[in-house]
Amino acid sequence: MQKIRNIAIIAHVDHGKTTLVDKMLLAGKLFREGQAEPDQFLDSNDLERERGITILAKNVSINYKDYKINIIDTPGHADFGGEVERVLNMADGCLLLVDAFEGPMPQTRFVLQKAIQIGLKPIVVINKVDKPNCRPSEVQEMVFDLMFSLDATEEQLDFPTLFGSAKQGWMSDDWQQPTENIYPLLDAIIQHIPEPETLEGASQMLITSLDYSKYVGRIAVGRVHRGELREGQDIVLCKRDSSFVRSKIKEIDVFEGLGRKKVDAVPSGDICAVIGVEGFEIGETIADANEPEALPTIAIDEPTMSMLFTINNSPFFGKDGKFVTSRHIFERLTKELDKNLALRVEPTDAADSWNVFGRGVLHLSVLIETMRREGYELQVGQPQVIIKEIDGIKYEPVEQLTVNLPEECASKIIDAVTKRKGEMMSMESKNDRVFLVFTIPSRGIIGLNNLVLTLSAGEAIMAHRFLEFQPWKGPIERRQNGSIIAMETGNAFAYALNNLQSRGRFFIAPGEEVYAGQVVGEHTKEGDLVVNVTKSKKLTNMRASGSDEKVALAPPTVFSLEDALEYIKADEYVEVTPHFMRMRKILLDENERKRQQKATTE
Repeated sequence: MQKIRNIAIIAHVDHGKTTLVDKMLLAGKLFREGQAEPDQFLDSNDLERERGITILAKNVSINYKDYKINIIDTPGHADFGGEVERVLNMADGCLLLVDAFEGPMPQTRFVLQKAIQIGLKPIVVINKVDKPNCRPSEVQEMVFDLMFSLDATEEQLDFPTLFGSAKQGWMSDDWQQPTENIYPLLDAIIQHIPEPETLEGASQMLITSLDYSKYVGRIAVGRVHRGELREGQDIVLCKRDSSFVRSKIKEIDVFEGLGRKKVDAVPSGDICAVIGVEGFEIGETIADANEPEALPTIAIDEPTMSMLFTINNSPFFGKDGKFVTSRHIFERLTKELDKNLALRVEPTDAADSWNVFGRGVLHLSVLIETMRREGYELQVGQPQVIIKEIDGIKYEPVEQLTVNLPEECASKIIDAVTKRKGEMMSMESKNDRVFLVFTIPSRGIIGLNNLVLTLSAGEAIMAHRFLEFQPWKGPIERRQNGSIIAMETGNAFAYALNNLQSRGRFFIAPGEEVYAGQVVGEHTKEGDLVVNVTKSKKLTNMRASGSDEKVALAPPTVFSLEDALEYIKADEYVEVTPHFMRMRKILLDENERKRQQKATTE
């Protein structure tokens, strides 16, 4: 009998998943007495800590009552579905974590659906019961309804429920009777999650994740499906194209605590890291050299959005980044394909641009943000949804959108969403807040988040998930206002910006360097406006009282990367360098833009 439990943790963004894992690590006594307690330990990547979301799936293990519990942390965003689909194959059960006030959210549904299809046994944890106005019993009912609607089996519907507060570090069967620790949760995992099946025979392992070490290169991570893997064993790598490559295991590690431990052999059911296998991809099988047999590869949902990535060719190129050539960018994108399963890269007619396909704006913007932090300079075009043609009819991706907002701004939001071809499916009101559900084309969601936050004075909570491809819904109005474009290269002056304030809002502050063709603001009307923001005040000997008053400028609008990607028009790029982000016209020269406009209207 194996005393191993493999469990994946599923939750919507911000429901306390990483905090719960921290407490489980403490309960597993992984930290010495007096050592600082972990804080968001698994969100080790800078980007994850800043945004407060999990992006990469990770493995740790704890020992409790002679049992080894392998914990797999999964991302909560549907945009990182590629990560989720990979790692759920390693688990035998899942911990569904739900906020005691918000209840199950659309993103939770996405990951849970995948887990139920694979047949994982769920344990439901209703977290944050220490919050005022929480409703644990109602939320438990909602989770049951959700599982039922996802066609869960009777065994899956007979799930145990625990209540507690990960932040305060307790779990209990009854939310009105807090305990001192989270041991009830660990006991429930041992009691309810089945142990992995032990399959005898020729060894097999599906590679579901990878690690990297600068000493030994790429490391294959997965769960041993059948037989056992040993150090020094001769194996065959069963590739996606049905070819076989012979290889040998140099070293094999199991996950122990926060790191890995070298072992001689790993039995079926445990998760391990294999060192020494070259040229593998995620979804391929490591099999016994004498009886090679491939496991089915991982099926990944199709991407729904594409973006043009190109080299930075603005007047300021190479001033900020280390990697600026097309070779650098192409090599980095190719490297990303190894581990980012939901990503696709296709060459274009031009040698220095590529079409990159992903799950959504967030999925692609995290890649761009990671690249800029590594010292890359690049430019990206407007996000485009992927259109499929089936039997001569155009189909586009459609998503389910949920908005939770105060009652008084519901009408404005409904109006904004229906203008973007959204259809309202349901509307519920609870305690002064309204819960709206729409179906809306993915194109309509681009740029919607900012608008919804503005209309609701920052109170709305918006979430969306991919539903299916549906017939094309027709044209959607995008941003109506034109751009304000810099006429000359130089430093922006407060004097010039002050005189132009009535023309629109600016994205630059006085003293910033700009170049001709850069988008420096938003025009109050339709149509682009070219202005000179580098004009300084001429020094005359006029000294009349009141002519030299201080300039009062409105603060510039600062965009995050996603905001900028959603804001730009089809004839604009976002230029991304390690320290700067600028929006610009694709054609920097005003006369060229006029010529092209004239050619398209003729």
